Amino acid sequence: MSPRARSGSATTTPADPAEHAREIALRLLTHSARSSAQLREGLVSRDVDPEVADEVIARYREVGLLDDAALSASIVRTRHRERGRSRRAIEQELRRKGFEAGHIEDALDQISSDDERDAARILAAKRWESLEGLEDQVKVRRVVGMLGRRGYGPSLAYGLVQELQRADRSGT
Repeated sequence: MSPRARSGSATTTPADPAEHAREIALRLLTHSARSSAQLREGLVSRDVDPEVADEVIARYREVGLLDDAALSASIVRTRHRERGRSRRAIEQELRRKGFEAGHIEDALDQISSDDERDAARILAAKRWESLEGLEDQVKVRRVVGMLGRRGYGPSLAYGLVQELQRADRSGT
C-alpha cells in the first residue's frame, strides 16, 4: 500500500464509478447551487461517464438535492430585486445555465411588466442623480447605456430618461 493510500489522502479514487461521480457532484454542489445541466457538464468534464452522470442527477433530483424549478425562481428573484436585471437579461442567464424552457417561463412569471418598469425607473433615477453637473447628453448616454447593460430595451431607457429630463426642467 502506498503512503498516500494509507494516510487516507483525498486523491484516492473510489473503485465504484457511481460513488466517484457522487463525490464530485457533492463537491460541485457544495461550492455553489447548479442546474441539472451545469452539474452534468461538471461531471462529464471530470471524466465521469455520461450515463453515470445522468443516474446521479436523477437520484439527486429524486431526493431533493437538485431542484431546477426552485433554483431558477431563486435566481430570478435575486437578479431582479437585488441587481435590477431585466427579464430578458435573466432569461439569457438561465438559458446559459441550462435550465429547461418551462422552468424559465415559470420563474420569470414572478416579474410583471410593472415590476420591471419600476426597477428600471429606480436604477435610472439613481444613476441620473449621480451624474449631476454633467451635460444632459452625457447623462442620457450613460443612463441609457447602464440600463442597456442590465437588459432593458432602448425604448424603455429613453422613455425614462425623458421623464428624468422633464422632472429636472420642472424642478421636482
